[in-house]
Amino acid sequence: MDDYRVVADAIAADIEAGRLRPGDRLPPQRRFARQRGIAGSTAARVYGELVRRGLAVGEVGRGTFVRAAKPPPEPALAEPGGARVDLELNFAVLPGESARLARALEPLLRDDVLTAALHPIGAAGTPVAREAVAGVLARGDWRPDPATVLFTGNGRQALAAAIAAFVPVGERLAVESLTYPVVKALASRLGVELVPVETDESGLVPEALEAAGPVRALYVQPTLHNPLGTTMPPQRRAALAEVTARLDLPVIEDGIYTFLRNDVRPFAAYAPERTVFVDSLSKRVAPGLTAGFLVSPPSWTARLATSVRSGAWSAPRFAVEAATQWIVTGTLAGIEAAKRRDAAVRASVVAEKLPGLRGDPASYHRWWELPERWRAETFVAAAARRGIALSPAAAFAVLPGHAPDAVRIAVSAPPVETLAAALDVLAGLASGSPDDLLAD
Repeated sequence: MDDYRVVADAIAADIEAGRLRPGDRLPPQRRFARQRGIAGSTAARVYGELVRRGLAVGEVGRGTFVRAAKPPPEPALAEPGGARVDLELNFAVLPGESARLARALEPLLRDDVLTAALHPIGAAGTPVAREAVAGVLARGDWRPDPATVLFTGNGRQALAAAIAAFVPVGERLAVESLTYPVVKALASRLGVELVPVETDESGLVPEALEAAGPVRALYVQPTLHNPLGTTMPPQRRAALAEVTARLDLPVIEDGIYTFLRNDVRPFAAYAPERTVFVDSLSKRVAPGLTAGFLVSPPSWTARLATSVRSGAWSAPRFAVEAATQWIVTGTLAGIEAAKRRDAAVRASVVAEKLPGLRGDPASYHRWWELPERWRAETFVAAAARRGIALSPAAAFAVLPGHAPDAVRIAVSAPPVETLAAALDVLAGLASGSPDDLLAD
């Protein structure tokens, strides 16, 4: 066994025994090397191993700390948690929604219709389904060509197919420096290197993309960004379109939350010749009743269809038929409108309880840059002890050790009254000090 792993095992034992407590700062690497009689490069590998095991977290300019809680397994945020108040997972299932969905599906349960719906289907779905989805995704003067619509089992599979189609194994994909955790997991499994690109209050910085070096594609969330909750303004979208055109760069646009801002033109409207638009029903309807959608320039449709088939990411025919039925009956439009109203109600609660959080008021999540005395991991652990699940910034950071002291608050899951009470608890917690935890 390498020497650095022996030393890492010793530190891990100290953490397990409580001799090193959550939030304790480890010595600077040079001092640690002197104390242990090891080389500086070995000390760096020890600290890297502790981070890899989830026992420590590195913070730029501050040092390395014992982690307050072990990170969730990859893909982050993909499974329901056990906390009493879930402000980590972000999905809304409204009262009465299931009854509306069930009524719309009644025609599919006739013998002849159901028999047809149980047969296999290709990535292209059916002409009726493609036309229906094109109408749902249309925004302003942008409406995808129905002939370019493809179907996958869910949004994650659509993202996987798009990444695999444009980024070969070992190549680089540009993403925002804080990004959807599932994309990190997909990149790892596809053998793709993620290149973080700087963002500001308007979203991804086009000049930073140009300076990022050679990449094969860009993944971006311009509308209701996850985790920041921000929406890229039109001027920034136009500037980013110019840069991607100069770089001749394919763009994968994640439109999963665009139904909450149906007044915003997608990035695909600014760069239709190079953008693959990805969406699904998981947020519009529910995670357990979903299908994924891909639309692209016509010249890329066959390429993406091949990627969907080769990855075994095609949607079941029944899911495609169900999605079509919900669309053509107006059921989906009614649910989307109800969720926009629900998001507005929750936005007012957030504004009252925790004013000043970052994020578009239409969003179902907010970004909270914590007071200086708090580290994100410690705050998440303290909230969990009070029965509230949050997502630390580290879950979204592309580079380990480069996460700000911030948390994402997902506001869609609990009842409004429960949400308000949980935000009161978090406000009280933030007004105190981490030292108060010692008295608990």
